[in-house]
Amino acid sequence: MFAALRRWRRRRAADRMQISSDQWHRVETGLPFLDYLPPEERPRLRRMALEFLADKEIHGAEGLVLDDDILLSIALQACLPVLHIGLDVYADWVGIVVYPGDFVIPRSIADEDGVVHEYDDEVLGEAWEGGPVLLSWFEPGEAVEGVNVVIHEFAHKLDMGNGEVDGYPALPAHMPAAEWAGAFKPAYEDFCLRVDRDEDTGFDPYAAEDPGEFFAVMSETFFEAPRLLKTGYPAVYDQLARYYGQDPAARA
Repeated sequence: MFAALRRWRRRRAADRMQISSDQWHRVETGLPFLDYLPPEERPRLRRMALEFLADKEIHGAEGLVLDDDILLSIALQACLPVLHIGLDVYADWVGIVVYPGDFVIPRSIADEDGVVHEYDDEVLGEAWEGGPVLLSWFEPGEAVEGVNVVIHEFAHKLDMGNGEVDGYPALPAHMPAAEWAGAFKPAYEDFCLRVDRDEDTGFDPYAAEDPGEFFAVMSETFFEAPRLLKTGYPAVYDQLARYYGQDPAARA
């Protein structure tokens, strides 16, 4: 009942939002990978983005003022992966905090002797289980090349849907877990070997950090450079195409 009420409220709020065609065009021009989406699905993505904005609380940090273009851009990118999954998968949290560029998160870690070491970790984004998504925002021309922070962090949110961030999100009934593992595990191991050999793989080497980061980076690549992924790791591409319900390489 509560889920149905929440959907009704966000739909009503989205109905009241007025976005001009010029503004949609301006924001989407800054996201050229949306052209991989079939034209008939663009209205669906726009509508989902409005409902996303109605459902989430987005705040700027460190003096960053979030104008409507920034909000629309974040919403479109966050909704692209769940276009055929549904917004309810994001239902267990509400907050998004946006920083002007990269930011620092204080961390502490205990070594094997129990000694706690504290350090500052400079990051581009972070997703917290049951909590907010932290994002960095860069002005045009300043973004880190080959990195989509929004898709990356929202892929982590999907990964958290069944527990820890381990590269194995909650799969729909038609996708056997064994097939997912059979595609991702050897691809991840191969990628780590290539990174260790200092090969130029074409992918963000951060994907070698752990299976969770591999899933997030491969999700970025699936939407932004689909032919690269389909050529480099075709089995991974096929699994992501089934999971996301999209085939961006067909229009790349």
